[in-house]
Amino acid sequence: MTTDLQAARPKPSRSGAEIAADIAWAVGSALRATIAEQHQKWAAERVDAVRRKRESDNKLQEIRAAAVHEEAKTPLVHRDPLDHHPVGFARLIETLNEDLDAAHAHDPAARNRFEVALAYPGVHALWVHRIAHRMWQHPLLRIPARLLSQFSRFLTGIEIHPGAVIGRRLFIDHGMGVVIGETTKIGDDCLLFHGSTLGGTKMSRGKRHPTLGNRVMVGAGAKVLGPITLGDDVQVGANAVVVHSVPAGQIAVGVPAKNRTPRAGLGAATRPQDAALVEYFI
Repeated sequence: MTTDLQAARPKPSRSGAEIAADIAWAVGSALRATIAEQHQKWAAERVDAVRRKRESDNKLQEIRAAAVHEEAKTPLVHRDPLDHHPVGFARLIETLNEDLDAAHAHDPAARNRFEVALAYPGVHALWVHRIAHRMWQHPLLRIPARLLSQFSRFLTGIEIHPGAVIGRRLFIDHGMGVVIGETTKIGDDCLLFHGSTLGGTKMSRGKRHPTLGNRVMVGAGAKVLGPITLGDDVQVGANAVVVHSVPAGQIAVGVPAKNRTPRAGLGAATRPQDAALVEYFI
């Protein structure tokens, strides 16, 4: 009888504070588990991104080493990678992949090639130029080539004349305000920052724009003017105005620019790590 009465007796109700504490504990446990899982996912993605970045850097270094080896055997000849070749699918894809690798290797903010292909105006302007330059080779297509280049300028803020000859693996960082004139010639593995100009100093026809060798870096806001030549591995400081030729391996700074020999450790071998010195401060 006593047992029946105890079973029928109502259990004491729990207070609202106790129920709230239990709910808070359950929610907190679930959040902690979710956060821990997300952190593990982010860490794995970061490790994978670093691995792919290193692989891309190593690949680009191998390409550059092979290019330097070829340069030692043959004189420098400026040409667009699609010039004098049939516009085959394989050749086109190879060139586009090189442009993506160059952008990915030069910009630490680039997380993957897909992001570069979608969000980098410098790459977009270069790709459109490669098409416009090919069209420029045919006299009947010169007006459409100019219209295409102007459309690219409208979209990207980068003006490249379709007559300009641009080598392999050029990277235009940030891009806005870059101007490349008609008779400009650019070698391989060059780097241009925003606001830089490769322009002329006279209005007559003929060669009136600069020629850049291989691995040349032009800093933000720099102006390289006239039919001058910048040798291989030249670095032009930010906002410099270059009106005379610069020998290979030199740094040009100032208005008008003066040449100086780079300090030990600031040569082409460490150029990507010291890009900020040229881009903004020199």
